[in-house]
Amino acid sequence: MLKKERYQAFVEHFSENMPVAETELKFESTFQLLVAVVLSAQCTDKRINMVTPALFRDFPTPAHLAASDFDQLFPYIKTVSYPNNKTKHLLGLGKMLVEDFNSEVPDTVNELIKLPGVGRKTANVITSVVWNQPNMAVDTHVFRVSKRLGLVAQKAKTPLEVEKDLVRHLPKEVIHKAHHWLILHGRYVCLARKPKCQECSITAICRYYEKNQKNIDFEDVLNKKTPFN
Repeated sequence: MLKKERYQAFVEHFSENMPVAETELKFESTFQLLVAVVLSAQCTDKRINMVTPALFRDFPTPAHLAASDFDQLFPYIKTVSYPNNKTKHLLGLGKMLVEDFNSEVPDTVNELIKLPGVGRKTANVITSVVWNQPNMAVDTHVFRVSKRLGLVAQKAKTPLEVEKDLVRHLPKEVIHKAHHWLILHGRYVCLARKPKCQECSITAICRYYEKNQKNIDFEDVLNKKTPFN
């Protein structure tokens, strides 16, 4: 299968079967999404959604974060990964939003990455989710699934390389949704240690499945399963 054909089949499948694809983080404003994404680094969305209600209630604006201190903020996020660093990031983020951006979340990647705790991936998430900009955030799921499917080359070693390849070949108008297609597929079907190929609906375009089909089919026989059960 040519790369162009693989991309076309990928887009057609998910456009039909997952026309609405959204982040699983819960938020009600751009500021809340920014805070949630910063907290979600190397942590699950489920955990973040557990801590943010109280955080958003007591720190509803950048000014509230800017006026806080470490001891006040830390208890709200102590159960997420790397809470010390993330507490410092949020304090600095709130202060910079107030002082440099009039308490508004900037709408460009170049401005967003100036904020503490905000890297390229986070900036791409914010701009694609809020403003549907054609930016591709590459997390561990996007990195893994895009390479397994054969959308990007196996020699792509960095998130930036994967990002550029995906943006180069995906139709501009679906890039913001394709980010979620890849994440959700990786989160629930194409798992890191043991992908659920028997449950996958896109094995026909998957390079990983094509390469490992005999082993996968033999495993199905041993488990008395048939594909797609």
